Amino acid sequence: MKESVLLRPALEKDESLLFQVYFSTREAELALTDWDQQQKHAFVLHQFTAQNQHYQTRYPGAELQVIEFKGEAVGRLYTHEFPDRIHIMDITLLPGARKQGIGRFLLEQLQSRAQQQNKRVTIYVENYNPAKRLYERLGFTRKASEGEVYDFMEWNPETKDE
Repeated sequence: MKESVLLRPALEKDESLLFQVYFSTREAELALTDWDQQQKHAFVLHQFTAQNQHYQTRYPGAELQVIEFKGEAVGRLYTHEFPDRIHIMDITLLPGARKQGIGRFLLEQLQSRAQQQNKRVTIYVENYNPAKRLYERLGFTRKASEGEVYDFMEWNPETKDE
C-alpha cells in the first residue's frame, strides 16, 4: 500500500476534484430530495464553499492534501496540527476508491506520526458514517457528542494497548 498511496498538497487546479469528492459525501442525502441536477449542484457548491471558508478561518495553516492511489487522484485528507494533537478535519475518498485499505493506511500513518510526537489524533465523525467502525477498530473512542449529528472521537497513544 505504501508505494500505491501518495499525498500531495491540494492546489487551485484541484478544486474540481475536491468538489467532486465533497459532492460524493452528499449523494445519499440528495437522493432523498426531488431536486434536479442543477439544484443539487448549486446546493452542494454553496456547502462546499462554506466548508472551505470555515476550514480557512478555523484552521489557519492546515495541511490540505489530495490523496492519490496508483497515480490517480481519489480523495482528500485535511489535517491541522495543534501542540497536543493532530486533528483530522476531513478524510474522504471517492466511492470507487473506498474499501481498498487506503483510508486505513492513511489513518495508521497519522497514528504513527502522532505516537512519535506523543500527540492524540482527533476527528468529528457523523453518526451515520460507515467509516466510524473503522475508527473504532483503530482504537478511536468517542469523547463527546456534538448534537445529534457528530461524535468527537480521539485516539490516544497512551491508551492504544489497553
